[in-house]
Amino acid sequence: MNKLKQGIDSEELLIISRPLWWIFTAQPFFLIYVILSDAVDLRVIIGTLFLLFPYNLAMYGINDIFDYESDIRNPRKTSVLPKSKHQSLWMWIGLINVPFIGYLFYTGNLQSNLWFGLMLFMVVAYSLNGLRFKEIPLLDSVTSSFHYTSPVMLALLLTNDAATYAPAFIAYFLWAMANHAFGAIQDIKPDREASIKSIATQLEAKRTTSFVLTLYIGAAVISAWFYGMVGLVAAGLICMNIIGVARTVKHTADSTNPIFRNMWNVFIKTNYLAGMIMTIVLIVVKARL
Repeated sequence: MNKLKQGIDSEELLIISRPLWWIFTAQPFFLIYVILSDAVDLRVIIGTLFLLFPYNLAMYGINDIFDYESDIRNPRKTSVLPKSKHQSLWMWIGLINVPFIGYLFYTGNLQSNLWFGLMLFMVVAYSLNGLRFKEIPLLDSVTSSFHYTSPVMLALLLTNDAATYAPAFIAYFLWAMANHAFGAIQDIKPDREASIKSIATQLEAKRTTSFVLTLYIGAAVISAWFYGMVGLVAAGLICMNIIGVARTVKHTADSTNPIFRNMWNVFIKTNYLAGMIMTIVLIVVKARL
């Protein structure tokens, strides 16, 4: 068969990269870098562009390649990229990512480059056969959180402010871990049927919910303790998640209860709202300095 006919088009690349989640990797990097450096330079522009599309194409494209066998047997997957297009997808992942990666390594410092290397490793380790961090309970939540929060630490390292804002990063990391763990509860039954392990299949719904509440509370306490009024705003926003999870506690005997999926859909919206509010708060605080 003509291999040209097995190529992947731009629309498929876009869908694979999960555009809904781009903002969670790119916007925090841009915001933190600009606020701390007082500059919109070429590095932050290139870094933000990388974290919008190439980074997510690599993360989810590699995931789709290594999940192919399970995805074609999963009735929840309505669209699976044909195996004949995997070689083309690998090619595009490389072509699109390498120039950005090369530039960011070239313009980084030792600490940021070590962290950036870890980011790239985690992108691969999430799905690669033999590692498959996504199917190791607890490590699945850690890896998911790392994907979304590591760009913030990259910005802190590039601006030499990592030590100052380490507590903020820890709080952000705990919040993102909680998001992943809570989202996994709704998939306990189908994941077990597909022999897929996750933090929720390991802990069951009740203990996973307790774990999620602990992480959210920890994130809120750290934020409020270290960062004054800004931290209190962040803690208040995290309380939206705490209240939402608390509403599901009495239903943890049945992970298939619609409340878990419904609350997860609510969280997607409230997380966007929280991000918008925190962006405005940080910009206002910066403007007053």
